[in-house]
Amino acid sequence: MKVPAVTNETSKGQSAAVKHTLEDIGRLAGVSRSTVSRVVNDQGSVSPEVRERVQGVIEKTGFIPNVAARSLASNRSGVIGLVIPSRVHSLFEDPYFGRLIQGISAASNDAGQTLSLFLFQTESEEERLYPRVVSSGLVDGVILTASRMGDPLMGTLMEGTLPFVVIGRPDVPGRVSYVDADNVGGARQAALHLCELGHTRIGYLGAPMSTSAGVDRLQGFLDGLKACGVDLDPSLRADGLFSEQSGYEAMHKIYSHRPEAVFVASDTMAMGALRALRELGANVPQDICMVSFDGLPSSETSTPALTTVHQPIMQSGRRSVEILLGLLRGDVSGPVAEIVPTELVVRDSCGSLRRPAGTEAG
Repeated sequence: MKVPAVTNETSKGQSAAVKHTLEDIGRLAGVSRSTVSRVVNDQGSVSPEVRERVQGVIEKTGFIPNVAARSLASNRSGVIGLVIPSRVHSLFEDPYFGRLIQGISAASNDAGQTLSLFLFQTESEEERLYPRVVSSGLVDGVILTASRMGDPLMGTLMEGTLPFVVIGRPDVPGRVSYVDADNVGGARQAALHLCELGHTRIGYLGAPMSTSAGVDRLQGFLDGLKACGVDLDPSLRADGLFSEQSGYEAMHKIYSHRPEAVFVASDTMAMGALRALRELGANVPQDICMVSFDGLPSSETSTPALTTVHQPIMQSGRRSVEILLGLLRGDVSGPVAEIVPTELVVRDSCGSLRRPAGTEAG
């Protein structure tokens, strides 16, 4: 269907865009005003064919809905809040958050939603301002990430009526919708890989045990070792904070106990561990093998390139938005628990399979 031109001539001969109304869009699309309103507000009861036709007219005319009127009609602001707690001081340094926000932002844009990022500098600021964020009507729903066990922010959300989704497994099973990577399965696969290479003294540089990722990755790692009949020597374990510096310090702590290999619970920590090994005069993988977790771009460009458990970070961000919008529309009911698969990506930091003397590769 051809859409009429959308400009009028002014008294000076200059063109100006016509301000179309819902009635205009309905007339051009051959539907009622109320149908246009349902399409604009992303409401149901509109067939795919009619929705596509109306959206085509909106795109061709450059129609921009009145935000205030839209909010009043739908009782929604069209804004999604992304809350990152105050303890995440490495937000703009950790590439994990960059990729996560990229996925959330892309999904929000695709859905015609505005993404609002809420950052808190201190815990006292968090306690003072966060209740106002969730009760002010500024946002339709919230995505909470980097939460820890017993997080008070999650407690505040659970006490209210605002729909929300958590990225990362919450410690309240069956009560909260969330998206998480398969931390247990991925860490188990990392341990099995190192065992299959013939290693028995395998170290562990862990994520914070105050987080579900830290708990789950340790559990998966121990499960993998157990399946191979290998125990974790306590002297070969040191926990960190997801930061490069903590990985550096943790590697210094365990290296004197001579691990043959090590699993590092994040790529960012692994960068610090590699730096520590260079200072200690150790070569990877000749002197010690390494597997990490996340699959960040840095794992491909490090020296050596890291074998890592890849988690689809952007996909997790996208799914959190999709689930939240489903809750808002009523398409999704009840808490949703979605575990996103991980994949072991084998690169240079593990070296070759150890074989008994006198044998050859098949």
